[in-house]
Amino acid sequence: MDIKRLFDFLYYQLENYPQERVLAYQHNGEWQYLSTARLVELAEKTARGLITTLQLQPGDKVVLVASQNRPEWLILDLALQMVGAVSVPVYPTISSREYGYIFRESEAKYCFAGGEEVLERVLPAAEEVPGMQQVLTFDRHPKLTFWEEIWSEDGAKELEQRKQNIDPEELVTIIYTSGTTGNPKGVMLSHRNIVSNILAVSPLVPLVAGQRALSFLPLNHVFERVVTYAYFYHGVNIIQTGLDNIAGDLQAHKPHFFTTVPRLLEKVYEKIYQKGLELSGIKKALFFWALSLTDDYEYNIEYRGLRAIKQRIADKLIFAKWREALGGNVVGILTGASACPVKIARVFSAAGIPVREGYGLTETSPGLTINHFNDGLCKLGTVGPAINGVELRIDDSDGDFAEGEGEILAHGPNVFLGYFKQPELTAAVFREIDGKRWFCTGDVGRFVKGPGGLDYLVITDRKKELLKTSGGKYVAPAPIESKLREHFLVEQTMVVGEGRKFVSALIVPAREALEKWCRSKGLPFVNVGQAIQLPEVNARYQEVVDRYNPLFSHTEQIKKFRLLDAVWEPVKADGTEGELTPTMKLKRRVIMKKYASQIEEMYSD
Repeated sequence: MDIKRLFDFLYYQLENYPQERVLAYQHNGEWQYLSTARLVELAEKTARGLITTLQLQPGDKVVLVASQNRPEWLILDLALQMVGAVSVPVYPTISSREYGYIFRESEAKYCFAGGEEVLERVLPAAEEVPGMQQVLTFDRHPKLTFWEEIWSEDGAKELEQRKQNIDPEELVTIIYTSGTTGNPKGVMLSHRNIVSNILAVSPLVPLVAGQRALSFLPLNHVFERVVTYAYFYHGVNIIQTGLDNIAGDLQAHKPHFFTTVPRLLEKVYEKIYQKGLELSGIKKALFFWALSLTDDYEYNIEYRGLRAIKQRIADKLIFAKWREALGGNVVGILTGASACPVKIARVFSAAGIPVREGYGLTETSPGLTINHFNDGLCKLGTVGPAINGVELRIDDSDGDFAEGEGEILAHGPNVFLGYFKQPELTAAVFREIDGKRWFCTGDVGRFVKGPGGLDYLVITDRKKELLKTSGGKYVAPAPIESKLREHFLVEQTMVVGEGRKFVSALIVPAREALEKWCRSKGLPFVNVGQAIQLPEVNARYQEVVDRYNPLFSHTEQIKKFRLLDAVWEPVKADGTEGELTPTMKLKRRVIMKKYASQIEEMYSD
């Protein structure tokens, strides 16, 4: 079967690897399962309803939003593709104002929504947008149309005709980027964009028909959505869940694979590290001895002699327990969306839990590079070589970069069609070089040689996030922040110093770790606000900063820092703007504004 449209992946599975439990989800506290055949049936029934009940035409825009991953979202996504409509997936955590902006900007006619909290923000926004004809729900509601009510047995012939007429080059989805500044931009992706990416990446991941994959990253994010269709391609059973019970779901379902963002892996490592600190005697000594063995780990390393014996002992006594905590079957974890600290990938991989980092953007559907799982083409400290069909180049013509560094440019079938209704912004991110149209990623990086003699990409920073000190020196904040977050006492941090004499940092302490440290030193702990006033606590964080400063140049070293009594999160309970994007990236503009006085204090002391 020749796969050209996104929904073809589901039919490919039906033809080659039909599964009895292709999709698992919880309903009223009980686990339910859909077979491949049933998923196809529901998608087609919904597609017929879109045609006959809603009178949806090819090219019409429809918003999808749900509080967490659920089969209804995926079924609607498939159905919209089949009828030639354009899906507009949206984060469930954004504000009513942001919903209104996307509804208007995308020219959406319908919205399918799930979750009471989501509806509380969606409905007021929809009322203010004249073009929004109806909000339908994934859950029964006294005043709104339930999604199953549109199902139809009519329209089968037209549905088949529409599927046949869909051109792979056609627009299939508009994804509004979360962004760290300003209003989001609508990224237009075609069937070909996404299909090419899935087919290029699929041979590089360790997936086999019948395996289980946990799906908890939001489906509206291009990363998890594209991976889901890759699961269809491989015949993998998908377990949809949320972030509230990952530990329990890992134990219950014992998955073989999952995708994640680095911050979640960091939190898992922090919990493991904390448990090690709580041990005593020989058990504690063994734990940290085993942990120390990971320091020299590299992908593809082969231990021999005494070192191999030590590794086997550590594996049996310590690392096997880590694997068991993840269900005991994990053959791979793919992380993306933001930079993964090298230490995290190194520690887990050394413990027999293979972690690989990839790189891409919404605009590239999303993958540009990936560290391979199966063939040895992987290198720690990089995001891997370019995937098949993608060309990369480093451009140092526009900016003051370190030697060998520059902006990452990309060319390939996965590069997006443009920003919806924003031709000037689209033109600004493309450059013609030697007859080829290159997408300017806005990221800064360099190539290093690695296994297979290939060029492996190292991401330095976002071009827009580079700081320029008053002395004219450029500083990349992301690598410094990533290093600091490796320490168990640091929850979040942001480096500042634009136009200043030196670089400083805002640091959010890891509350649980700080409390345990204080009690171990006989220091009082009431809350974080009280603790960060203690001279001993500030001295301890100074030690943390001093530990990592030598890894950077004099200009990049942190001269001052401020500890904050805060929690940085994507959504704030009080309605104020969150400090993080939904993919856990820093919203630097928001943080700079919120902590302006603390920043000024560091430079006025």
